[in-house]
Amino acid sequence: MALTGMAIYKMLPKTNCGDCKFPTCMAFAMQVASKQRALTDCPHLSEQAKAEASDASAPPMKLIRIGAAGNGALEVGQETVMFRHEERFYRKPGVAVRIPSSLTLEQAQARLEQINAAQFTRVGQKIGVSLAAVEIEGLSPADAAARVKALTAKTHLPFVLIGTDAAAMAEAAKAVADRKPLIYRANESNADAFIKVAADTKCPLAISASTLEKLADISKAARDKGVADIMLSFDGAGFAEAIRELTMARRAALRKAFKPLGFPAVVDASSDDPLKETVLGCTFAAKYAGVIIVNNADPAELLPILTTIQNIYTDPQVPNTVEAKLYKIGNVTDSSPVMFTTNFSLTYFSVEGEVERSKIPAYICVVETEGLGILNAYAGDKLSPEKVVRTLQAQKVAEQVKHRRLIIPGLLPAFKSEIEATSEWKEVLIGPENATGIPAFLAANKG
Repeated sequence: MALTGMAIYKMLPKTNCGDCKFPTCMAFAMQVASKQRALTDCPHLSEQAKAEASDASAPPMKLIRIGAAGNGALEVGQETVMFRHEERFYRKPGVAVRIPSSLTLEQAQARLEQINAAQFTRVGQKIGVSLAAVEIEGLSPADAAARVKALTAKTHLPFVLIGTDAAAMAEAAKAVADRKPLIYRANESNADAFIKVAADTKCPLAISASTLEKLADISKAARDKGVADIMLSFDGAGFAEAIRELTMARRAALRKAFKPLGFPAVVDASSDDPLKETVLGCTFAAKYAGVIIVNNADPAELLPILTTIQNIYTDPQVPNTVEAKLYKIGNVTDSSPVMFTTNFSLTYFSVEGEVERSKIPAYICVVETEGLGILNAYAGDKLSPEKVVRTLQAQKVAEQVKHRRLIIPGLLPAFKSEIEATSEWKEVLIGPENATGIPAFLAANKG
């Protein structure tokens, strides 16, 4: 039975020392009770308390770090719910792009540069590829070690080392052990050898098997031999079966506290068809991959996967907002157009992106609507002509321009007459209903 926050607090030293990175022992106890921290994260815990509560207080899914701490490492796992609406998902999965072993070293380095560049900005957040999946299949142990060592000099990204030969994997993992790559992957035929490599190098290990029962057996064997960091590996090519097994493994860990399957998952979503690979990547981002391996570094393929991850791994209970203030897009002047929108981040960044695309500098007045979009804010009484006028005045927008022309969202035509009647903005233009119409609208309404 899981321990309550108060029961955990009674086991702690109650000194509020902060060494656990929380301000008080009670705050730390509540994190342990919600399965977000292990009781052993308290450095001053007595041996008796550790013995009494280590199993009961451990998170149902282990936190796994791929990469060296503080150097672009990816942390996955330690999830607490099956479905996002129950609470939230915490740690975003990483996308790993494959570097085939068939490439020459020069080609592999060029491929790595392409992976490094696969970084994007969406709704004000940086998203991008998290890992390089380096194949060593078919390489000799010496060549495998030399290749991964050469590639580490070209990137800060953590590695997934892909191969089936234990000797080559041992040399490659030793060569970059300080970077803590994910060893991919142990299976039923090579488990003992790969477990030894992971135990010797202290690197995380991905394991696979033909059934969940056998996967649990390999997991137990790995833990018994000193491998602490494990990921469960699934083949995305068998789509329906992979989804079934991912769901069963997660349910066993979270609902049944079944320790052998209490680890995050890595899924190979590779496909020769880029469209299929994108669909698989998006699907496994939701159900329930911690790492997604793909073949292609084409932004057109990667961006949908990264966007899906970004959307799913936001907190559904916290509105995604931007600061309510006056934004200057481009090299604005006193004749630049003025418009307003809400502080819901997706709405704002959609408007901002289209203004930038128009190449016409403009002012965007952002109105505080508690993170609601245009229609939801209006329906919820969070947006009104009076509030718009007050916001324009508070942000001193009129001091920035010599005209008194305001562009309002096309979804709010009723605001036009009241704004004109109650403010100094005497020429109110009804803009497009959709942000994609902004460039054409601004071009047609210059001056």
